[in-house]
Amino acid sequence: MKRLVLWLLVMLFYTSAGAQDFKAYRGTVPGSYNFWFHDPEGGSHKDPKAHFPLLIFLHGKSLSGYNLERVKRYGPISAVAKGLNIDSYILAPQTNNGWSPEKVMKIVDWAIKNFAVDTTRIYVYGMSMGGYGTIDLCATYPDRIAAGMAACGGATVKNVEGLSKVPMWILHGTADRAVPFSASQKVVDAMEKTGTDRLIFTPLKGVDHGRPARLFYMTQTYDWLFSHSTKDPGREVCRDFKVTPEMLSKAYEDLRDLHSKDGKEEEYME
Repeated sequence: MKRLVLWLLVMLFYTSAGAQDFKAYRGTVPGSYNFWFHDPEGGSHKDPKAHFPLLIFLHGKSLSGYNLERVKRYGPISAVAKGLNIDSYILAPQTNNGWSPEKVMKIVDWAIKNFAVDTTRIYVYGMSMGGYGTIDLCATYPDRIAAGMAACGGATVKNVEGLSKVPMWILHGTADRAVPFSASQKVVDAMEKTGTDRLIFTPLKGVDHGRPARLFYMTQTYDWLFSHSTKDPGREVCRDFKVTPEMLSKAYEDLRDLHSKDGKEEEYME
């Protein structure tokens, strides 16, 4: 009984803390999306000289619609609620169907106008439909995005030449039945024709469509993204990190271990 109570208290703490860290904005940016926004300083702006990175999360088809609460199901909002520290502004818009790079960038411009965003450190990641949105955004605004990570996606833009300028990590499960592996392979082939050396392509052997969502709960994801800047000489891609099927399988366990106390693991909910 005591263990159950402890578990409930822990989950209540993480969930309420995560919910307080994100503010919902509806109809704030005309011609764009409703969105969640996370301010790491909670609006206090204690250090006016401090500028934070901006991380854009583009969700997949299952979170589409007009109910912003759906966007909490997986991704950075869920990760923060479960105790992961992401030291950046976080933008999590919601679309009803597909992603428009132009509409996403309208919210980015709003964030830059209203918060102390480091414009040289703007990042985007997403999976499935969000993977498509990530690649489309990077291809459309390569000079504004410092790095992008796309899981089990593809591209809808016809010209992906801009991707050659952006440090890009594309991952796709070989057992994906929802979005074929070939969708990412097509983008990779197009990027390789440009002679780019800024691409990391990780085929995840035997991984299905859902498991790459665990990327959002892994510290490696954020360490890799935040290691890039548009001011980097040559904008070289960082190759110091890796993601394997085994690492994805342990993602929730590793996150839980970050918050274990006195060597004892707390009960944890996926």
